[in-house]
Amino acid sequence: MSALLEAQSVSMTTSGAILVDAVSLQIGAGEMVAIVGPNGAGKSTLLRMLSGDLRPSRGTIRLRQRDLSAYGPRELAQHRAMLSQHVNVSFPFTVEEIVSMGAGESPRAVTRALVAAALDEVALAHFRFRQLPTLSGGEQQRAHFARVLVQLACGEALHGPGLLLLDEPTSSLDLRHQIDLVETARRRAARGTAVIAILHDLNLAMRFADRILLLHRGRLAVDGDRAAAMQADMLRKVFEIDATIGHTGGGVPFLLPQTMRPADKAT
Repeated sequence: MSALLEAQSVSMTTSGAILVDAVSLQIGAGEMVAIVGPNGAGKSTLLRMLSGDLRPSRGTIRLRQRDLSAYGPRELAQHRAMLSQHVNVSFPFTVEEIVSMGAGESPRAVTRALVAAALDEVALAHFRFRQLPTLSGGEQQRAHFARVLVQLACGEALHGPGLLLLDEPTSSLDLRHQIDLVETARRRAARGTAVIAILHDLNLAMRFADRILLLHRGRLAVDGDRAAAMQADMLRKVFEIDATIGHTGGGVPFLLPQTMRPADKAT
């Protein structure tokens, strides 16, 4: 089966700095993939290239066997939906209005049903008429997630399973809503959606994803299962920490950070 999304030796260079360096990967329909790595590793830059928001300095990205740059904005929105790390809304739109924006030009009856379902899924139905700026940061994040779910549903109704990209989606959420969000993403993957999420919490990434992309200084250090990413020597090299690694009853690895290592001296 061909990959839904494929990147071949993609790099991003700006002002002489290499942000992403020759990364190649394939993502299939129904995969749940977490991108992890320390600050400055190139995670958000890579995700923005995979979404089509940034064009690589070098390399190619193909979505459904077609060059990503060949898609127009409206067409691309029907094939992939992305929740950005920071979404600022200053106008007094209601939560319902924000979520409805994900439906684009879909018929009103269809939009109403999708918006209601998405608000229920993120537990914001009781806030549908609240103005978005009056909500907490975490509540606003959940509203934008609902908007992205509506966009994804509209696109998948036309083209089949699509691509869901999430840039640090749990950064402003409490523990309960972090789990709710990743479980929602898992349900989408079970229906065939390819899900890629940047996560800083390694334990959450282990719960969320069966496949881990570990970035280190712009390069892909690991592309494998949980066990491949959760190795003491790899954690020491990439995150500069020592950690105790354990496993849940279901075999999912988790870590307890122990000490910080000083950064390696430049050579």
